[in-house]
Amino acid sequence: MTPTIVLPVIIGGLYAAGVYLLLDRSLTRVLLGFLLLGNATNLLLLSAGGPPGLAPILGYAEPDEMSDPLPQALILTAIVITFGIAAFLLAIIYRSWRLVRQEVIEVDEEDRRVARRSDTDADDIDPDDLAPEDRPAMHADTFAADGDSDGDIERKLAARYAGIPSDDVDLPPTQGSRR
Repeated sequence: MTPTIVLPVIIGGLYAAGVYLLLDRSLTRVLLGFLLLGNATNLLLLSAGGPPGLAPILGYAEPDEMSDPLPQALILTAIVITFGIAAFLLAIIYRSWRLVRQEVIEVDEEDRRVARRSDTDADDIDPDDLAPEDRPAMHADTFAADGDSDGDIERKLAARYAGIPSDDVDLPPTQGSRR
């Protein structure tokens, strides 16, 4: 029996399409790319199993005529892993849609700000030496610069986001007043 070139070409095409879709900003395309990678891996494991043979559990055939059960077990494991990660990605997509009504990852301004910094090692940076706008979040003087206490911040946030539900339930975006 001569090996065919069709199966490796299909596997390579699935891997290429999967990686291409994984590099997109749309979470739905990332999910589809991951599913394509999972299917390509399953086909690769199936082709690595060799020619089909008789079931090894029955014991009717000689060892040379039996099929190898290891690739089949690996394919079942790959299917379960792909299903679990696909469910996790679907949950992320759903949560992203519920929070911001879009599933495309936008450019993060904080990432741009960090990329503009000089090439200084993070261990050499003292947060107190940085400009206030470059200091990390929750630094000791992040909220102290305005002279606000925790209650003032909560009130300002509640006033700013009044009438906007914080998630899929009608709750204020802050914890509100503490009693």
